[in-house]
Amino acid sequence: MVLGDQEKVLFGKGTIIDNLCGLEFEISAKSFYQINPVQTEKLYQKAIEMANLIDGEETVVDAYCGIGTIGLVASQKAGKVIGVEFNKDAVRDAIRNSKHNGVKNASAGGFMMQMAERGENVDVVFMDPPRIGSNEAFLSSLVELKPKRVVYVSCNPETQERDMKYLVNNGYEVKRIQPVDMFPHTVHCETLALIERI
Repeated sequence: MVLGDQEKVLFGKGTIIDNLCGLEFEISAKSFYQINPVQTEKLYQKAIEMANLIDGEETVVDAYCGIGTIGLVASQKAGKVIGVEFNKDAVRDAIRNSKHNGVKNASAGGFMMQMAERGENVDVVFMDPPRIGSNEAFLSSLVELKPKRVVYVSCNPETQERDMKYLVNNGYEVKRIQPVDMFPHTVHCETLALIERI
């Protein structure tokens, strides 16, 4: 989205493949991917731990799912995973990665407000928005959907704080915050927050 409308493959098939948390991910040029795989595994393992997926029956939404990394890793412990993403290139990657890894309990699509209107039950929402954070439309649909737990992954603590205040003012409580140093020797840090419905 930030790289323009056209891309031209000069050699190869135009994607790269990386292994992460026991899964293989194919990544196209316009898709977001964490660039520190060692710390990314720690970040995702901590996110899955915070989600407390215990019975293999939970329904999980992976919001801002990108190529599906968090959701596909979570699918190993969840009953059903639904990925939500605006970037169409990333959605194609997520669907391809789901098939490639033999994940049968994950799908991409579905908007949260429509899910709430249909009365669908969601246990956990993972959200990993861009640096600008989320927006009120998304957060209000999240509140309407009423998941038991939200695991918020952020690369910008200021926008994460702003978004968490909205959730706290609408029936949620911040239970735990865990920083993960993704870029040693810089000021940048990813932060995980566990937010639970009161």
